[in-house]
Amino acid sequence: MRVMVIVKANKESEAGVLPDTEILTKMGKFNEQLVKAGVMLAGDGLQPSSKGKRVRFSGDKRTVIDGPFTETKELIAGYWIWQVRSMDEAVEWLKRAPFDGGIEVEIRSVFEATDFGENLTPELKEREQRLREQLAQKK
Repeated sequence: MRVMVIVKANKESEAGVLPDTEILTKMGKFNEQLVKAGVMLAGDGLQPSSKGKRVRFSGDKRTVIDGPFTETKELIAGYWIWQVRSMDEAVEWLKRAPFDGGIEVEIRSVFEATDFGENLTPELKEREQRLREQLAQKK
């Protein structure tokens, strides 16, 4: 199963405060463990919301909203995509992460094709597979 591990933003990350060398070293070692175990598929930190935009959809209307966005508890500072056997395994890996200071991290399952049942027709499955193959070739 694939999961997305979502690191929530806080006042420091939203202010653009970068992690110090000690944290970067610890996080690098943790990421190495994830890669060696075949768990980590992707992961990155995100710039503060002051450098972002949101697009609100209402019928045919598209409204662009410039950051910063005020509710830091609703914002993401970084993410990983992991391949694990279960949600419990994801939790066990996350417990090893070098976080401190009240950082909140969320784990969510990624939808797989089988989750959509009959709604994902053979034609849609084929299109999805072609897109995945195209993405893999770009890597």
